[in-house]
Amino acid sequence: MNGVTVAGAGAAAFLLAGGGTHALGRLALRWDITGRPAGYRTRVRPVPRLGGIAIMLGTVVPALGLLGFSDPRTTVVVVGGVAIALLGLVDDISPLPKVTRLVVECVTATGVVLGGVEASITGTWIDVPITVVWIVVVTNSFSRLDNVDGALGTIALAGATPLAVTAFARGEYGAGLLLVTLAASCFGFLPHNWAPAKVFMGDAGSLFIGFTTACLAALLVTGDGTGAVLAGLLLPAFVAVVGTGVVTLSRLRAGRPVFHGGPDHLSHRLRRLGFGARLTALLLASVAGASGTLGMGTALHWISPIVTVPAAVVSALALITLSQRVPIHAQPRKRPEVIAERRPSTTPRTSRPR
Repeated sequence: MNGVTVAGAGAAAFLLAGGGTHALGRLALRWDITGRPAGYRTRVRPVPRLGGIAIMLGTVVPALGLLGFSDPRTTVVVVGGVAIALLGLVDDISPLPKVTRLVVECVTATGVVLGGVEASITGTWIDVPITVVWIVVVTNSFSRLDNVDGALGTIALAGATPLAVTAFARGEYGAGLLLVTLAASCFGFLPHNWAPAKVFMGDAGSLFIGFTTACLAALLVTGDGTGAVLAGLLLPAFVAVVGTGVVTLSRLRAGRPVFHGGPDHLSHRLRRLGFGARLTALLLASVAGASGTLGMGTALHWISPIVTVPAAVVSALALITLSQRVPIHAQPRKRPEVIAERRPSTTPRTSRPR
Protein backbone atom coordinates (compact mmCIF):
# COMPACT_ATOMS: atom_id res chain seq x y z
CA MET A 1 0.00 0.00 0.00
CA ASN A 2 1.63 3.25 -1.14
CA GLY A 3 1.04 6.91 -0.36
CA VAL A 4 -0.93 7.55 -3.54
CA THR A 5 -3.41 4.80 -2.65
CA VAL A 6 -3.86 6.14 0.87
CA ALA A 7 -4.29 9.70 -0.40
CA GLY A 8 -6.84 8.52 -2.94
CA ALA A 9 -8.83 6.72 -0.25
CA GLY A 10 -8.74 9.84 1.91
CA ALA A 11 -9.94 12.01 -0.98
CA ALA A 12 -12.78 9.60 -1.73
CA ALA A 13 -13.79 9.56 1.93
CA PHE A 14 -13.77 13.37 2.07
CA LEU A 15 -15.95 13.72 -1.02
CA LEU A 16 -18.32 10.92 -0.04
CA ALA A 17 -18.84 12.27 3.47
CA GLY A 18 -19.21 15.87 2.30
CA GLY A 19 -21.62 15.10 -0.52
CA GLY A 20 -23.45 12.51 1.54
CA THR A 21 -23.96 14.95 4.40
CA HIS A 22 -25.62 17.45 2.08
CA ALA A 23 -27.92 14.84 0.52
CA LEU A 24 -28.81 13.11 3.77
CA GLY A 25 -29.37 16.45 5.46
CA ARG A 26 -32.09 17.27 2.94
CA LEU A 27 -33.66 13.85 3.46
CA ALA A 28 -33.57 14.33 7.22
CA LEU A 29 -35.51 17.59 6.90
CA ARG A 30 -38.07 15.91 4.68
CA TRP A 31 -38.44 12.98 7.10
CA ASP A 32 -38.30 15.24 10.17
CA ILE A 33 -35.21 13.59 11.63
CA THR A 34 -33.99 16.76 13.28
CA GLY A 35 -32.57 18.19 16.46
CA ARG A 36 -35.14 20.57 17.90
CA PRO A 37 -34.85 23.26 20.57
CA ALA A 38 -35.44 21.69 23.98
CA GLY A 39 -34.34 22.16 27.57
CA TYR A 40 -30.79 23.47 27.80
CA ARG A 41 -30.25 23.54 24.03
CA THR A 42 -30.46 26.97 22.44
CA ARG A 43 -31.03 25.99 18.83
CA VAL A 44 -33.70 28.24 17.29
CA ARG A 45 -34.60 26.03 14.33
CA PRO A 46 -34.66 22.31 13.55
CA VAL A 47 -31.35 20.96 12.22
CA PRO A 48 -31.12 17.66 10.26
CA ARG A 49 -29.33 14.83 12.09
CA LEU A 50 -28.25 12.26 9.49
CA GLY A 51 -24.69 13.51 9.03
CA GLY A 52 -23.35 10.55 11.00
CA ILE A 53 -24.45 8.09 8.33
CA ALA A 54 -22.43 10.06 5.78
CA ILE A 55 -19.39 9.85 8.08
CA MET A 56 -19.86 6.10 8.41
CA LEU A 57 -20.21 5.60 4.64
CA GLY A 58 -17.23 7.83 3.92
CA THR A 59 -15.13 5.82 6.36
CA VAL A 60 -16.22 2.31 5.42
CA VAL A 61 -16.79 2.35 1.64
CA PRO A 62 -13.29 3.46 0.46
CA ALA A 63 -11.58 1.24 3.04
CA LEU A 64 -13.54 -1.86 2.04
CA GLY A 65 -13.11 -0.97 -1.63
CA LEU A 66 -9.34 -1.24 -1.23
CA LEU A 67 -9.02 -3.89 1.47
CA GLY A 68 -12.06 -6.04 0.91
CA PHE A 69 -12.17 -8.57 3.74
CA SER A 70 -8.49 -9.48 3.60
CA ASP A 71 -7.69 -8.17 7.11
CA PRO A 72 -9.84 -10.11 9.62
CA ARG A 73 -9.36 -7.76 12.58
CA THR A 74 -10.07 -4.64 10.56
CA THR A 75 -13.11 -6.38 9.09
CA VAL A 76 -14.64 -7.08 12.50
CA VAL A 77 -14.08 -3.44 13.48
CA VAL A 78 -15.84 -2.29 10.30
CA VAL A 79 -18.77 -4.66 10.83
CA GLY A 80 -19.06 -3.60 14.45
CA GLY A 81 -18.84 0.07 13.54
CA VAL A 82 -21.62 -0.24 10.98
CA ALA A 83 -23.80 -2.03 13.54
CA ILE A 84 -23.19 0.72 16.09
CA ALA A 85 -23.95 3.43 13.50
CA LEU A 86 -27.26 1.72 12.71
CA LEU A 87 -28.00 1.55 16.44
CA GLY A 88 -27.39 5.29 16.63
CA LEU A 89 -29.59 5.87 13.59
CA VAL A 90 -32.49 4.05 15.25
CA ASP A 91 -31.91 6.10 18.38
CA ASP A 92 -31.91 9.31 16.32
CA ILE A 93 -35.26 8.41 14.77
CA SER A 94 -36.91 7.07 17.92
CA PRO A 95 -34.97 7.23 21.21
CA LEU A 96 -34.15 3.80 22.61
CA PRO A 97 -34.04 2.78 26.28
CA LYS A 98 -30.54 3.20 27.66
CA VAL A 99 -30.43 -0.47 28.64
CA THR A 100 -31.16 -1.52 25.05
CA ARG A 101 -28.36 0.67 23.74
CA LEU A 102 -25.95 -0.65 26.34
CA VAL A 103 -26.77 -4.31 25.59
CA VAL A 104 -26.26 -3.84 21.84
CA GLU A 105 -22.99 -2.01 22.44
CA CYS A 106 -21.72 -4.76 24.76
CA VAL A 107 -22.65 -7.54 22.34
CA THR A 108 -21.00 -5.72 19.42
CA ALA A 109 -17.84 -4.96 21.41
CA THR A 110 -17.65 -8.58 22.52
CA GLY A 111 -17.79 -9.71 18.90
CA VAL A 112 -14.91 -7.40 18.01
CA VAL A 113 -12.81 -8.61 20.95
CA LEU A 114 -13.46 -12.25 20.12
CA GLY A 115 -12.40 -11.40 16.57
CA GLY A 116 -8.86 -10.69 17.79
CA VAL A 117 -8.95 -7.08 19.04
CA GLU A 118 -7.85 -7.40 22.67
CA ALA A 119 -5.93 -5.05 24.97
CA SER A 120 -3.46 -7.31 26.77
CA ILE A 121 -3.32 -5.57 30.14
CA THR A 122 -2.99 -8.61 32.42
CA GLY A 123 -2.16 -11.33 29.91
CA THR A 124 -5.05 -13.45 31.19
CA TRP A 125 -8.67 -14.17 30.21
CA ILE A 126 -9.79 -11.12 32.18
CA ASP A 127 -8.45 -8.93 29.37
CA VAL A 128 -11.53 -9.86 27.32
CA PRO A 129 -14.12 -8.25 29.64
CA ILE A 130 -11.76 -5.35 30.37
CA THR A 131 -11.46 -4.57 26.66
CA VAL A 132 -15.21 -4.89 26.14
CA VAL A 133 -15.96 -2.50 29.00
CA TRP A 134 -13.33 -0.05 27.77
CA ILE A 135 -14.73 -0.01 24.23
CA VAL A 136 -18.28 0.60 25.51
CA VAL A 137 -17.16 3.35 27.90
CA VAL A 138 -15.10 5.15 25.26
CA THR A 139 -17.89 4.80 22.68
CA ASN A 140 -20.33 6.62 24.94
CA SER A 141 -17.69 9.08 26.12
CA PHE A 142 -17.13 10.25 22.55
CA SER A 143 -20.89 10.52 22.11
CA ARG A 144 -20.97 12.97 25.03
CA LEU A 145 -18.55 15.29 23.20
CA ASP A 146 -21.13 16.01 20.50
CA ASN A 147 -22.76 18.99 22.21
CA VAL A 148 -21.12 22.00 20.54
CA ASP A 149 -21.11 22.68 16.80
CA GLY A 150 -18.00 21.27 15.16
CA ALA A 151 -16.51 19.86 18.38
CA LEU A 152 -16.60 16.10 17.87
CA GLY A 153 -15.74 16.22 14.18
CA THR A 154 -12.68 18.36 14.93
CA ILE A 155 -11.63 16.20 17.89
CA ALA A 156 -11.96 13.03 15.80
CA LEU A 157 -9.92 14.54 12.97
CA ALA A 158 -7.15 15.64 15.34
CA GLY A 159 -7.09 12.34 17.21
CA ALA A 160 -7.35 9.91 14.29
CA THR A 161 -4.43 11.47 12.39
CA PRO A 162 -1.59 10.52 14.81
CA LEU A 163 -3.29 7.17 15.41
CA ALA A 164 -3.15 6.52 11.64
CA VAL A 165 0.57 7.34 11.58
CA THR A 166 1.07 4.88 14.43
CA ALA A 167 -0.81 2.17 12.55
CA PHE A 168 1.22 2.56 9.35
CA ALA A 169 4.50 2.72 11.27
CA ARG A 170 3.63 -0.58 13.00
CA GLY A 171 2.62 -2.30 9.77
CA GLU A 172 -1.11 -2.35 10.53
CA TYR A 173 -2.10 -1.09 7.09
CA GLY A 174 -5.77 -2.01 7.34
CA ALA A 175 -6.21 -0.10 10.59
CA GLY A 176 -4.17 2.79 9.21
CA LEU A 177 -6.31 3.05 6.09
CA LEU A 178 -9.51 2.96 8.15
CA LEU A 179 -8.20 5.75 10.39
CA VAL A 180 -7.30 7.85 7.34
CA THR A 181 -10.79 7.48 5.89
CA LEU A 182 -12.30 8.25 9.33
CA ALA A 183 -10.28 11.46 9.62
CA ALA A 184 -11.06 12.46 6.02
CA SER A 185 -14.78 11.76 6.51
CA CYS A 186 -14.87 13.98 9.59
CA PHE A 187 -13.04 16.66 7.60
CA GLY A 188 -15.62 16.41 4.82
CA PHE A 189 -18.44 16.63 7.35
CA LEU A 190 -17.08 19.67 9.20
CA PRO A 191 -18.11 22.39 6.67
CA HIS A 192 -21.72 21.37 7.31
CA ASN A 193 -21.30 21.16 11.09
CA TRP A 194 -19.05 24.14 11.78
CA ALA A 195 -20.78 26.76 13.91
CA PRO A 196 -23.51 27.59 13.19
CA ALA A 197 -24.21 23.98 12.21
CA LYS A 198 -26.41 23.19 9.24
CA VAL A 199 -26.33 19.42 9.89
CA PHE A 200 -25.78 17.35 13.04
CA MET A 201 -24.07 13.94 13.05
CA GLY A 202 -26.51 12.56 15.64
CA ASP A 203 -25.89 9.40 17.64
CA ALA A 204 -25.23 7.49 14.42
CA GLY A 205 -22.06 9.52 13.92
CA SER A 206 -20.92 10.07 17.50
CA LEU A 207 -21.29 6.41 18.49
CA PHE A 208 -19.60 5.27 15.27
CA ILE A 209 -16.62 7.59 15.82
CA GLY A 210 -16.22 6.53 19.44
CA PHE A 211 -16.57 2.82 18.73
CA THR A 212 -14.20 2.83 15.76
CA THR A 213 -11.57 4.88 17.59
CA ALA A 214 -11.74 2.68 20.70
CA CYS A 215 -11.53 -0.56 18.71
CA LEU A 216 -8.63 0.58 16.52
CA ALA A 217 -6.71 1.90 19.52
CA ALA A 218 -7.15 -1.51 21.18
CA LEU A 219 -6.13 -3.26 17.96
CA LEU A 220 -2.88 -1.30 17.83
CA VAL A 221 -1.85 -2.35 21.37
CA THR A 222 -2.86 -6.02 21.12
CA GLY A 223 0.07 -8.07 22.41
CA ASP A 224 2.01 -5.11 23.87
CA GLY A 225 3.21 -4.74 27.45
CA THR A 226 1.02 -3.28 30.18
CA GLY A 227 2.51 0.22 30.11
CA ALA A 228 2.27 0.54 26.34
CA VAL A 229 -1.29 -0.79 26.40
CA LEU A 230 -2.41 1.72 29.02
CA ALA A 231 -0.85 4.58 27.07
CA GLY A 232 -2.26 3.31 23.78
CA LEU A 233 -5.78 3.14 25.20
CA LEU A 234 -5.86 6.30 27.29
CA LEU A 235 -4.10 8.88 25.14
CA PRO A 236 -6.20 8.57 21.94
CA ALA A 237 -9.35 8.90 24.09
CA PHE A 238 -7.99 11.52 26.50
CA VAL A 239 -10.51 14.30 25.77
CA ALA A 240 -13.44 11.89 25.84
CA VAL A 241 -12.30 10.42 29.17
CA VAL A 242 -11.85 13.86 30.71
CA GLY A 243 -15.25 14.97 29.40
CA THR A 244 -16.97 11.96 30.94
CA GLY A 245 -15.10 12.45 34.20
CA VAL A 246 -16.20 16.10 34.38
CA VAL A 247 -19.87 15.24 33.82
CA THR A 248 -19.89 12.23 36.15
CA LEU A 249 -18.25 14.02 39.07
CA SER A 250 -20.45 17.09 38.62
CA ARG A 251 -23.67 15.11 38.67
CA LEU A 252 -22.62 12.92 41.58
CA ARG A 253 -21.78 16.00 43.64
CA ALA A 254 -25.12 17.58 42.75
CA GLY A 255 -27.07 14.38 43.44
CA ARG A 256 -28.41 14.26 39.88
CA PRO A 257 -28.75 11.18 37.63
CA VAL A 258 -25.47 10.53 35.83
CA PHE A 259 -27.10 9.55 32.53
CA HIS A 260 -29.48 12.50 32.19
CA GLY A 261 -28.56 15.38 29.90
CA GLY A 262 -27.61 18.81 31.13
CA PRO A 263 -25.43 21.89 30.46
CA ASP A 264 -22.51 20.56 32.52
CA HIS A 265 -20.21 19.12 29.87
CA LEU A 266 -16.63 20.23 29.40
CA SER A 267 -17.53 22.22 26.30
CA HIS A 268 -20.37 23.98 28.14
CA ARG A 269 -17.93 25.04 30.84
CA LEU A 270 -15.57 26.45 28.23
CA ARG A 271 -18.48 28.43 26.83
CA ARG A 272 -19.18 29.73 30.35
CA LEU A 273 -15.61 31.00 30.45
CA GLY A 274 -16.34 33.12 27.39
CA PHE A 275 -15.04 30.95 24.55
CA GLY A 276 -17.17 30.82 21.42
CA ALA A 277 -18.32 27.57 19.83
CA ARG A 278 -15.58 27.58 17.20
CA LEU A 279 -12.79 28.34 19.67
CA THR A 280 -14.13 25.68 22.03
CA ALA A 281 -13.99 23.10 19.24
CA LEU A 282 -10.44 24.12 18.34
CA LEU A 283 -9.25 24.03 21.97
CA LEU A 284 -10.61 20.55 22.52
CA ALA A 285 -9.17 19.37 19.19
CA SER A 286 -5.77 20.81 20.16
CA VAL A 287 -5.78 18.75 23.34
CA ALA A 288 -6.86 15.66 21.39
CA GLY A 289 -4.08 16.21 18.87
CA ALA A 290 -1.46 16.71 21.61
CA SER A 291 -2.51 13.61 23.56
CA GLY A 292 -2.71 11.60 20.34
CA THR A 293 0.79 12.69 19.41
CA LEU A 294 2.07 11.58 22.82
CA GLY A 295 0.36 8.25 22.25
CA MET A 296 2.07 7.97 18.88
CA GLY A 297 5.43 8.76 20.46
CA THR A 298 4.86 6.07 23.08
CA ALA A 299 3.76 3.45 20.56
CA LEU A 300 6.84 4.14 18.41
CA HIS A 301 9.11 3.96 21.49
CA TRP A 302 10.15 7.61 21.33
CA ILE A 303 8.76 8.22 24.82
CA SER A 304 8.52 5.76 27.69
CA PRO A 305 5.03 4.86 28.98
CA ILE A 306 6.51 5.35 32.45
CA VAL A 307 6.40 9.06 31.59
CA THR A 308 3.26 9.37 29.48
CA VAL A 309 0.81 7.27 31.53
CA PRO A 310 1.32 9.05 34.90
CA ALA A 311 1.37 12.42 33.12
CA ALA A 312 -1.92 11.62 31.36
CA VAL A 313 -3.59 10.41 34.57
CA VAL A 314 -2.48 13.44 36.59
CA SER A 315 -3.50 15.83 33.81
CA ALA A 316 -6.91 14.18 33.49
CA LEU A 317 -7.57 14.35 37.23
CA ALA A 318 -6.46 17.97 37.34
CA LEU A 319 -8.71 18.99 34.45
CA ILE A 320 -11.69 17.10 35.89
CA THR A 321 -11.22 18.75 39.30
CA LEU A 322 -10.57 22.28 38.06
CA SER A 323 -13.56 22.14 35.71
CA GLN A 324 -15.86 21.75 38.70
CA ARG A 325 -15.12 25.37 39.65
CA VAL A 326 -16.76 26.69 36.50
CA PRO A 327 -20.45 27.51 37.16
CA ILE A 328 -22.81 25.61 34.91
CA HIS A 329 -25.99 27.56 35.60
CA ALA A 330 -26.54 31.29 35.23
CA GLN A 331 -27.06 33.02 38.55
CA PRO A 332 -30.55 34.48 38.91
CA ARG A 333 -30.64 38.24 38.82
CA LYS A 334 -31.78 39.80 42.08
CA ARG A 335 -34.83 41.95 41.75
CA PRO A 336 -34.22 45.44 43.18
CA GLU A 337 -36.30 46.35 46.17
CA VAL A 338 -39.10 48.78 45.46
CA ILE A 339 -39.04 51.61 47.97
CA ALA A 340 -41.70 53.84 46.50
CA GLU A 341 -45.32 52.96 47.11
CA ARG A 342 -46.75 50.89 44.28
CA ARG A 343 -49.57 52.37 42.36
CA PRO A 344 -52.31 50.25 40.90
CA SER A 345 -51.95 49.76 37.19
CA THR A 346 -54.50 48.81 34.61
CA THR A 347 -51.83 47.40 32.28
CA PRO A 348 -51.58 43.62 32.56
CA ARG A 349 -48.16 42.31 33.58
CA THR A 350 -46.43 39.75 31.43
CA SER A 351 -43.80 37.30 32.59
CA ARG A 352 -40.36 37.31 30.96
CA PRO A 353 -38.90 33.96 30.05
CA ARG A 354 -35.81 32.97 31.99
